[in-house]
Amino acid sequence: MDRKYKQRGYMDSDRERQERPKQEPRPKGAKEFRPRQMPGFHETTRCSMCGASIALEITLETQCPKCKADLHACKQCGFFDTSARFECTQPIPERVQPKNVRNQCTFFAAKKSIERETSSQAPRPTVPKTAREAFDALFKK
Repeated sequence: MDRKYKQRGYMDSDRERQERPKQEPRPKGAKEFRPRQMPGFHETTRCSMCGASIALEITLETQCPKCKADLHACKQCGFFDTSARFECTQPIPERVQPKNVRNQCTFFAAKKSIERETSSQAPRPTVPKTAREAFDALFKK
């Protein structure tokens, strides 16, 4: 039979099949357990103006320790949403203006975010004061 095309097709019987080399089976036993130092996550509150981390409870008079901005404000609230009515997802009766100044909103809840811990919490080694202390610390006398 004369072929119209010169390419070899899947129906050609004279095609040579190449065998794959057999691989060794994988061991089915338990692998060696090696714990990895994976960074964790933590919940934090940050200032909406300067981004400083805030570790204290937010009350009506609380200010940012870095930039002195009011923290009990709409911009710092978890319900603040610029696309919602009155820029708040809670049913407030009227718009609160301005959004970065202290207010007495009853729905206020501090905005919290989940962040990855990027630094280890291991205590820093103390710096020896004398050469003798450094030598002793090196050999753990």
